[in-house]
Amino acid sequence: MASVPSLASTLQQQLADALTAALPDAGTADPLLRRSDRADFQANGILALAKKLKGNPRELAGQVTAALPAGELIKDIEVSGPGFLNITLADRAIVETLAARAADTEGRLGVPVAAGAGKTVIDYAQPNVAKEMHVGHLRSAVIGDAMVRILEFTGEDVVRRHHIGDWGTQFGMLIQYLIEHPGALKHEGGASDGEAAMSTLNRVYKASRALFDSDEEFKARSRDRVVALQAGDAETLELWQGFVDESKIYFHSVFDKLDMEVRDPDIVGESGYNDMLEETCRILEETGVAVRSEGALCVFFDDVKGPDGNKVPLIVKKTNGGYGYAATDLSAIRNRVQDLKADTLLYVVDARQSLHFKMVFETARRAGWLGDGVKAVQLAFGTVLGKDGKPFKTREGTTVRLEDLLDEAVARATAVVREKAGKVGLSEEEIVGNGRYVGIGAVKYADLSTSAVRDYKFDLDQMVSLNGDTSVYLQYAYARIQSILRKAGDAVPAAHPELALAPAERALGLHLDQFGEVLAEVAAGYEPHKLAAYLYQLASHLTTFYDQCQVLSPDNAPEVVENRLFLVELTARTLHQGMALLGIRTPERL
Repeated sequence: MASVPSLASTLQQQLADALTAALPDAGTADPLLRRSDRADFQANGILALAKKLKGNPRELAGQVTAALPAGELIKDIEVSGPGFLNITLADRAIVETLAARAADTEGRLGVPVAAGAGKTVIDYAQPNVAKEMHVGHLRSAVIGDAMVRILEFTGEDVVRRHHIGDWGTQFGMLIQYLIEHPGALKHEGGASDGEAAMSTLNRVYKASRALFDSDEEFKARSRDRVVALQAGDAETLELWQGFVDESKIYFHSVFDKLDMEVRDPDIVGESGYNDMLEETCRILEETGVAVRSEGALCVFFDDVKGPDGNKVPLIVKKTNGGYGYAATDLSAIRNRVQDLKADTLLYVVDARQSLHFKMVFETARRAGWLGDGVKAVQLAFGTVLGKDGKPFKTREGTTVRLEDLLDEAVARATAVVREKAGKVGLSEEEIVGNGRYVGIGAVKYADLSTSAVRDYKFDLDQMVSLNGDTSVYLQYAYARIQSILRKAGDAVPAAHPELALAPAERALGLHLDQFGEVLAEVAAGYEPHKLAAYLYQLASHLTTFYDQCQVLSPDNAPEVVENRLFLVELTARTLHQGMALLGIRTPERL
């Protein structure tokens, strides 16, 4: 089915055409249309045109009003102040547009697929092999997953990349320990696959670290093993692969708790670019982008200086011949642009790495790997804080394990669901399932409803609250609509454009119509918090609608019941789709 233009876009076009017809000397003009408290919309563009044409703005506004086509879109238009147009849409136009959205057989609610969409490689959810995931890994995973869903929905060709830390000096220590302690990666019984994998990795890491710190001969053998790993020694690579495979079992268990899909082909870690590193360095040096400085291969920037005023370089290759993170990141750019043919590279990475990525992107541009047709963007995110406003830690001052945090969220949410379960007759299976969806949804929504670059406080009590801007509030709004639809009996949702709308119906309808425009803005600016804000406002409009407009009242005429059922059903579909794009489930009963 073809996409459904929003009421705002249709009105915008009619006003632009009227401006051109009434004021041909103005050329292409923007009516500057926006939502208004005085009417449904206000157009403010005539004032600027009047100054440009040296005319009377109110007279010009009258000419534009007269040039608008007769039709069923506009109910009333008023010239206000110095040529502002206050525009109220016809109830019929609102309902007919919403009916067209509801009739979309593809389930897109009339939201268009973006014309000329390109290919985006999105780098997110980057855990480290042989290490536990902690609260610091949460935001990259949650924000990245939401952006993948949103970009794909709007028509972008998305390639997922999980740039895991699976290379470097620590693996010499781990592999050497395995050689000297065969079978150390075998699981101990009694735990799930993910828990067993992490328990094993933790045990091996601690034992190898203790030996590395206490035994100089083992330390020397470990350093030799790093050289063997980098040289591609077969036995060393096989043992290294064992650590990677064991870690993936653990990663998948955590991502499964987060209700996220992470596919093996999308996991391309630092090791995936190992064969490109020397060539990357050679190209940079031969083209003069990088220069030798004190034995290291470096890229310098005029605007990046240290406290002493000297330029701080991006180190691509170290003095000892080892490769820095920059070499891997630059090689990844080459692969993603030249081999994957991406025109957008999106990195969901901690804001504290902004300087590194600024220098990497600039280096790639100087080298010609980021041409005019390719953009690289860091979707930088802030820190997860505790209730005290400090970086989130355990009481002992250690980093919070991500699994513990998620388990606690699910436990808290399950208690909330269980407390309400008797009213709707939930089974134990439904309580457990909904507890998971509510708990994980609460964690995700708290993250996604905050502008990514800002820090936010992790407060589980607030996250699972039924009141305020929480995912639970939105999930209950959806479940409440499903309850109404189940109680409707023989009445069915049906649009009735001939009916006059109450103020709360109009407000709900106009907000529903904005869904596609909000998604386009979110996708263009990589701002999932704007989708979260839209959905919260939608649920708030729904609450006002319930207070002012009874749906199943016996006092309502049948067509009023059908029209209100139509409005709430479309609201439920919009909530369901919007929440799904944020990676959050909407249970049918809560």
